[in-house]
Amino acid sequence: MYRIRDLREDRELSQAEIAKIIKTTQQHYSKMECGKADINGEKLKLLARFYNVSVDYILGLIDDPRPLK
Repeated sequence: MYRIRDLREDRELSQAEIAKIIKTTQQHYSKMECGKADINGEKLKLLARFYNVSVDYILGLIDDPRPLK
């Protein structure tokens, strides 16, 4: 559903590490990766900033992980 798992694994980070960055639990972050929980706007922004990619890329709307400007 979202590309957050690939982004996390490419950087060899744990779910717990990312959960801490976006201020949630590892369990909730796991559900987001599996598509069982939606990502709210604030967490989506935090992920985009952390990974330096567009929100559109995370959501699967575009295939080019353009860096943020």
